Formats: sequence, C-alpha cells, structure tokens
Amino acid sequence: MVSENEFKRICWACRRGMLELDLVMVPYVEHRFRTLNEDDQQRFIRLLESEDTELFAWFLGRERPVDADLAMIVDDINTFAKTPRS
Repeated sequence: MVSENEFKRICWACRRGMLELDLVMVPYVEHRFRTLNEDDQQRFIRLLESEDTELFAWFLGRERPVDADLAMIVDDINTFAKTPRS
C-alpha cells in the first residue's frame, strides 16, 4: 500500500488541468483508490503516466488501452464514474 505522502502525490497528479479528466480522476482517487488492492493501485499509478489525450479517449470509450493492465483500471474508473454516489 502507498504511504500518505505518496497518496498526496497521486491526488495531485490526478489534477490534469482538463476539466473532463479532473471530473473522472479526482473522485476516483478520493473515493476508490485506497480500497484497491496493491496491484490495482500500481495500475492506477502507471495510468497517471499516460498522455491526457489518451486518457480522454479511454474515458470517453472512443479508444481502449492496448496494455491489458491499463485497460483493467480504465474499465474500473469508467464503471466508478457511472455509479451514482450520495
């Protein structure tokens, strides 16, 4: 599991400066990241290395990551984004 400092760094990295990405990634990391197993946390951290244009296409469902691990975490993020929260 990641340390508190690492979690803060991850939160900061989710703020991409593109509103559409921020609206998907920030709630995911704030509400879901800590409940992920270590492998999925590492997938998410790897995802943060992706270009904004790739992330945008993946979250809109226009494209799919070639990397199966990234595709798994993108699927989880997209499912989370479509789930109503109170």
